[in-house]
Amino acid sequence: MSSKVRVRFAPSPTGSLHIGGARTALFNWLFARHNHGTFILRIEDTDQQRSTPESLAAILDGLKWLGIDWDEGPEVGGEYGPYNQMARIEIYRSEAKRLLTTGAVYKCFCTPDELVAMREEARGKKAAPRYDGRCRNLTPSDVADRESKRIPYVLRARVPSGTTKFDDMVRGRIAFDNSEIDDFIILRSDATPTYNFSVSVDDFTMKITHVIRGEDHISNTPKQIILLRAMGAEPPIYGHVSLIMGEDGSRLSKRHGATAVAAYDAMGYLPEAMMNYLALLGWSPKDNREIMTWQEIVRDFDIADVSKTAAIFSPDKLQWMNGQYIRALSDEQLAERVAPFLVKAGLLSESGWQSHQEWLVKLARATKERLHLLTDIVGYADYFFRAFEGYDAGGVKKQWSKPLAKKVLSDLANMLENCESFDAQTIESHCRGYLEREGLKLGDLVHPARLALTGKTISPGFFETVELLGKLKTLTRLRKAIQYIVDHEQRESR
Repeated sequence: MSSKVRVRFAPSPTGSLHIGGARTALFNWLFARHNHGTFILRIEDTDQQRSTPESLAAILDGLKWLGIDWDEGPEVGGEYGPYNQMARIEIYRSEAKRLLTTGAVYKCFCTPDELVAMREEARGKKAAPRYDGRCRNLTPSDVADRESKRIPYVLRARVPSGTTKFDDMVRGRIAFDNSEIDDFIILRSDATPTYNFSVSVDDFTMKITHVIRGEDHISNTPKQIILLRAMGAEPPIYGHVSLIMGEDGSRLSKRHGATAVAAYDAMGYLPEAMMNYLALLGWSPKDNREIMTWQEIVRDFDIADVSKTAAIFSPDKLQWMNGQYIRALSDEQLAERVAPFLVKAGLLSESGWQSHQEWLVKLARATKERLHLLTDIVGYADYFFRAFEGYDAGGVKKQWSKPLAKKVLSDLANMLENCESFDAQTIESHCRGYLEREGLKLGDLVHPARLALTGKTISPGFFETVELLGKLKTLTRLRKAIQYIVDHEQRESR
C-alpha cells in the first residue's frame, strides 16, 4: 500500500447526487485534504441500463457546487485511469483470468434451475439460501467436458476457511466467520464483473489506501478483503460511517426533506452552508463548534471523531445554518448571490441586472437579517418591481380602519413630495420630526404606510423600503391607498 493517503468516492451514475452520497464524498475529501492525500472520483457505471450521461453530469455538478474537487477522475484524468468502470472491463477480465490460474476462483457451471433448487432445499431445512459449492472441486477433465458442451459458466471466488477480520476506523475490530460467506460470483456468464469484484480490482490497481463509506457496505467488506488478498494486495483501511436518518428515526427519504443536492441550490441554500452542515452529520470538532469555514473543517477533521450512532438530518437546522451564512456575507456578496433568483423570478433581466448593482446592494442590506434562504429575497422584492393587486385583508382591517390612517398617509405623501434627498436617513429624519410635532408614535405612521407601499404587513426596514421604492412609486402608492380608504368610507356610509 502506498504511504500517501489515497481515497475514492465511487458513485453510480443512475441518479442525482443526494445527501447521503454527498456526505460520503465530503468525508473522503476532508480525509484526503487533512492528510495531504489524493481524492479520486471513480464512476461505477457497469449498470448500463440505468446509467445515463445526465446523471453523471448531475453528480459532477453537485460536487462542484459543494466545492469538492478531485485530484484524479473524470475531466482531470490521472495515471491510474480510466476512471469509469465500463472502460476497465478488460482489466477485470484479465485479473479474473489470473485468479483462475492461481485457484483463487473457479468455474461454476450450475444452471439457473439448479440454483433455484439449492435455495428451495435450504429453505426446507430452514437454513439460509446459499450456493452449496458443488462446482468447487471439479476436476480439470470435468471442467473440460462441460466446456466442450458449451455449458455457460460463471467465476466464483473460493472463500477460504477461518475468519476475515479488519480494524474499522469508526467501529473498531469487526470479524466475519467465512463459513457464513458463499463462494460468491465475481464474473458473470457474459464476462461482466460483479460489484465486489470490480470494486476490489479498482481499489487494488488505483492503490487506494483508505475506504470511507456507509455502514450498509460492511457486509461487502469481507468479500473484498478475500479478493484483495487473493490478488496479493494489502486491503485498504476501512471506515464505515452510520447512515443518515430522518428526525423520526427512519431511513432518510424525500419526505424528510432530502432531495438531490442540486435542488438545495435551487431552493436558495449556500454551498458553504451545506458543506458545513454535511460535515456535522456524524462528525463534530472537539470544541463542538457549529459554524466553521471549509479551511477550519479540513484542519480539524478526524475520522476517529466520527460517531457510530446515526446522524439525524434536520431541515430546520440546515435552514438556520444557511441563515447564519447569509448574514456573514457582505452586502455586495449577498447582492451577487440573490441576483440569479430575482432573474429567475422575472424581476430582473438576465442581461441587465448588473446595471442595478448599487440598488441590489441596498436591497441586500435591508433584507439580510430576514433571509433564511436566498429565494426568500423574491418575497421581499416583488413589490419593488411589480404593482400588486390588493392589500393584506387583515392589515386593512387593523391599520386602515383607524381614523388617523388617512391623515397620516396624506401627510406622509405631502412631506415626501417635498423631500429633495430621497435616502433612508433623510426620510427617517423627516418622519420622526413629523411624529414629534403631531405627538404620534412610530407605529402610527409605519404600519399603515407599509401596507400602502407593499400591500403586506411585513417588509424590510420601513425607511429603507421607501428609499428602494423611489419617490415616484412611493407617492403613487400612497395616493392609491388614500383613495382606497376614501372609497371604502363612502361605501360604508351608504
